[in-house]
Order: sequence, then C-alpha cells, then structure tokens
Amino acid sequence: MQEDRLITIAIHTYEKAHELKNILECEGVKVTLQNVNLSTPVVSSGIRVRIRECDLPLALRVIENIEIFAPAALKECADGSAEILVPIDFSNSSKQACFMAFRIASAHKAKIKLLHTYVDPMLTNTASLQLTDAMTFDTSADAVMEIQEEKELNKLGNSQMKEFETLLRDKMKDGVIPPVIFSSEVSEGLPEEVITDYASTHHPMLIVMGTRGANRQSRDMLGSVTAEVLDSCRSSIFTVPESPRFKSVADIREVVYFASSRQQDILALDALYRIFPEQSLSVTLASIPSKKKPKGDAEALGNLKEYCVKNYPAYTFKALQLSQSNEIEEFKVLDNQNKIELIVVPTPHKNIFARLFNPSLAHKLLFHSDIPMLSIPV
Repeated sequence: MQEDRLITIAIHTYEKAHELKNILECEGVKVTLQNVNLSTPVVSSGIRVRIRECDLPLALRVIENIEIFAPAALKECADGSAEILVPIDFSNSSKQACFMAFRIASAHKAKIKLLHTYVDPMLTNTASLQLTDAMTFDTSADAVMEIQEEKELNKLGNSQMKEFETLLRDKMKDGVIPPVIFSSEVSEGLPEEVITDYASTHHPMLIVMGTRGANRQSRDMLGSVTAEVLDSCRSSIFTVPESPRFKSVADIREVVYFASSRQQDILALDALYRIFPEQSLSVTLASIPSKKKPKGDAEALGNLKEYCVKNYPAYTFKALQLSQSNEIEEFKVLDNQNKIELIVVPTPHKNIFARLFNPSLAHKLLFHSDIPMLSIPV
C-alpha cells in the first residue's frame, strides 16, 4: 500500500464534500478536494474527496456508517485533538481503567473525558414495585423526596469526582501517570444509555472501561454496564479487568484477534494498529468458521495473514483455525499456551433482538475471560 498516493473515495456536491472532509479530518484523515471537471473548473459537476491510500481502512470505517451525515456527526474540530472517554464509578476497577486511559492518551496526544452517572431515584423506586403493588402515590410528598434524593446524589457524585481529580493530579505530579489534559462530567441517567449517547454525539477515539463495577453482584445478574455498551456503542472500547496481566499498555505483547475472514477484518486490524502503532505485538489471527464454511476458509485466512505481514511490519502474525461451536473453550486452551494479554474482536452492528438472542463474541468473552479486550465496531 503506497503511503502518499491519493485515491478518490467519493464524489459529492460542494456542500456534502466539505461536510465529509470535516468528518474525516476529525478522525485524523487528511483530505484533499478536487473539482471533477478539471478542463472547465468554473462549471462544477461535482467535487472529488481524495485521501492517501494508507488512510483508506480508517476512512472506510467512517464513511460506511449510515449516520455519517446526521446532525450529531457534523461537528467542528476546535483544536483537532482526539478524546478518550472514561466512564468512572470510583470503584478500583474503573480507577485502574482510568490510569490505563491516561497512558494511551499520552501516546496519542489525546484529551480525557471522565464521565460519572447516577440513576434517578424515581426509576429505582419504580423498578422495585411488584406487579401486584397498588400504583397510588402521595404525589407532593414523593416528588419532594425524590427531588431531594436527586440533589443529594448529584452532590455526592460531584464531590467524589473532585476527590478523584485531585488524586489524578497528585499521580501526575508523582510521575505515576503521564500529564494529560482532562475534564469531567456528572450526569443523571442509566450508565449504559448516558455512555452511548455521549459517544454518538462526541465520537471519542476510544472508550476505556473497567469490567467490574462497585455494585457488581447485583449487576452481574442482568449483565454489566460494560456488556451493554459493547453491544450498542459504535466506538472502539477497551475493557480493563480488575487484575490485568500487565502494568502498562506498553507491556502488551501477546494478542489474539478473532478473524471473520471478511473485509471488516482489515478495517479492525487497521484500527488496532492505529491505537498501538509503535509496539511489537505478536498477533494470533484466530479464525472462526462461518455457517457456510463450517471447516473454515484456509485460503482467506492465509490471505489475511499475508496482508497483515505486508502492511503492519511492526507486528508479527500467525494464523489459527478454530471450530465453529467451541471457540470459547479453544480460546482458553490457546490462552494457557501463550498467556494472552489482549483480545481484539471486530463487533458488527446488531439490532436489539439480535443482541438479546444472539450476543456478540465480545459480549461472550467479557463474561468468560478475565483478559483486557479491545472491541472494534465494523
């Protein structure tokens, strides 16, 4: 793949071409606009949107999003810096994830957004009602009590956030985490919904989350916040367990990528390379057979490995064919042999019914593995 050769990815009207240019440049893709009618530029029949060939995988991940021209996507890049979103509930696991996020942000010269959410007392009280409960309320007394509870929760959340910000600044002074610009926000709502809404509006380059929350015992029965975000959010998500196998992201070496032998693999692997561009990773391309080819596609897996070796020289690659029905068990065997430090999973978009009855591989691995995972939407 030639680094500087320009290719045309779309032809639009003047207005749409500039909108697409702005969106792509917000994602770090350098864009050149060119009039289609070069012989008579005054008479414009359209504008070519051109990018470097090496940026094609990243650009495809952006332009194949059907919501690309939605109002929320048409944002201005004030300073051109990327943002990493870190949901925080002040548990040890979310703090651990936050420290990891600061190291990633430092490598990418990105900003950090800390996001804490609390649930409206009215929702929790309503959820606790039984079907046989009488739906009668002393409206005035209940309303006053709920408003007071919400104020207390908001006050507590802001107080905890200020304490955590002080802790982060102290750790930066002591050299424990690198100095990174960060800001914070405390919002009311269901955590998974607030996180997804923020991501769809602000398009962070990465979301970093802990895989266990402070109230994990009650949440595990219904599925964790992280699992819900994995299945519904269209941003890359890096999940960090309570006890990761490395002290810093710079220590990651052994990686397993779950390949699907489709074009999406190239987009996801390119995203991995952009997040960890200067690390010497050993990547195992673990292919899961499709229903059409239950024995796997050795040729497609070989072609994918050949492409990776050619385009990502900092990494080493090996290929492995898994079975269709026992991918989790076979992964555990692979983990015992290689001590995997990071799982990378391409996550296709699914509707609500598919998520309920056919959860994604990322969702399954989250509950069956205690290894950091990078979920990349494709």
